[in-house]
Amino acid sequence: MNRAIVAAALIGLAASPLVAGGKGTITGAYVEARTAEVFTGGCIMNSEAETMGKQAVLAWKVDRGTFNGISIDGLSVVAAVSGDKNLGMTEMGGEKPTVRSAVYVDQRANAAQQIALVAMANELSKGLVGTIVQVTPAPIQFADSEKNIHVATGPVALDVNKHITHDPSCGAMQWFHPLASVDDATIGVAEKNAFSGTSLGSKWSDPNKRSAFFGTFAY
Repeated sequence: MNRAIVAAALIGLAASPLVAGGKGTITGAYVEARTAEVFTGGCIMNSEAETMGKQAVLAWKVDRGTFNGISIDGLSVVAAVSGDKNLGMTEMGGEKPTVRSAVYVDQRANAAQQIALVAMANELSKGLVGTIVQVTPAPIQFADSEKNIHVATGPVALDVNKHITHDPSCGAMQWFHPLASVDDATIGVAEKNAFSGTSLGSKWSDPNKRSAFFGTFAY
């Protein structure tokens, strides 16, 4: 199957909703960061609610498992997403944003595995991946250490510090939950959160924000 056919099949996943449940048994690591603080004071939250938080990077690294009957052991997938409003708007009582995404699938994956990775990302993000405008096989770095998580692929760069300083100023508290299904979600500091691609009509660099979540996933 050539790359053009694979890309068409992958993008086609966004055209029809995936059916939840019974897709496989998968475990792995997950990290995300958006362009808005998830742990902050009300004063900052109010200033960002309408204008910030429209973009995010979501990344999964599979330890082992299958999805739709396809083994995806050791493979990774990354989604850069951009919406027309804050991605957490529904948590604030607003309407669900319209989202476009660029997805990067592990270049080691074969055609069937690439399709399974995109389907998994859509499922675990509860459909947030939205309208997929580009799918690119690429080398993906996903390094998870004791103190940091590093993700890099193509125009995507994400570095998350697992230690967060709980600044009590302005009544700091958690305002949002993770954008995808994750176990034992922990807030981190996105020391780097950047997307420099052209496919979404939006580029961003939003470093040094308490805008990240990380944890493990099982499905």
